[in-house]
Amino acid sequence: MTTPQVVVHRDKELMAQAAAARLITKIVDAQAARGSASVVLTGGRNGNGLLAALAAAPARDAVDWSRLDLWWGDERFLPEGDPERNATQAREALLDAVDLDPARVHYMPAADGTHDDADAAAEAYAAELAAAARPEDHGPVPAFDVLLLGVGPDTHVASLFPELPGVRETERTVVGVHGAPKPPPTRVSLTLPAIRAAREVWLLAAGEDKAGAVAVALSGAGEVQAPAAGAYGRSRTLWLLDQAAAARLPRDLYPPASP
Repeated sequence: MTTPQVVVHRDKELMAQAAAARLITKIVDAQAARGSASVVLTGGRNGNGLLAALAAAPARDAVDWSRLDLWWGDERFLPEGDPERNATQAREALLDAVDLDPARVHYMPAADGTHDDADAAAEAYAAELAAAARPEDHGPVPAFDVLLLGVGPDTHVASLFPELPGVRETERTVVGVHGAPKPPPTRVSLTLPAIRAAREVWLLAAGEDKAGAVAVALSGAGEVQAPAAGAYGRSRTLWLLDQAAAARLPRDLYPPASP
């Protein structure tokens, strides 16, 4: 388990811009070192805000988008193209504006009849992850360069909600989620074991409604009660916050806010 690093920015706009710049650098470095890079995207207002900032960043052209693998941490089990799907929102924010290789964009299955239910969709995505894993990854999922997660006000990450079965999963890499406490109730999500396969995990939170969740997750809470507490990377765990989300943290936990 890596010790979390906390970076606080003045507001959510600066947080999104700085996270986008940080992500561009990480992708470019990975592509220079290994020829390609892999990123797991997250939805929600902070995940989509980061993607929009990335689309607007002048440095975005430093990325070779054709050599980037994109995965998702979770998805709403809705029909293809539904405006509430994370994939639909990601396409609108960034993906349709860059030259990606379609074969390297790994969407989670939609509720379109190909898969009977969210559990079957989860099995299909787990199989796709396993097929992409290399021997050097030492597991059933690729060693993602960066895995992005938004933190919910209840401390959920991906679609792993406090006390629900998904957050207790220790074997499977992807699960169907039923009865989620926020709509839609049926989802597909990576599990904590899959999340922890990433080289780096970045957790995003902005706004005063996230302050309690951030404080709980960074206080040593258990992952079943606070799933964000169980999300960490193999080499780095980075919490990217704005001042409002960091308001309840001990002041000595992070350096002064970035301008």
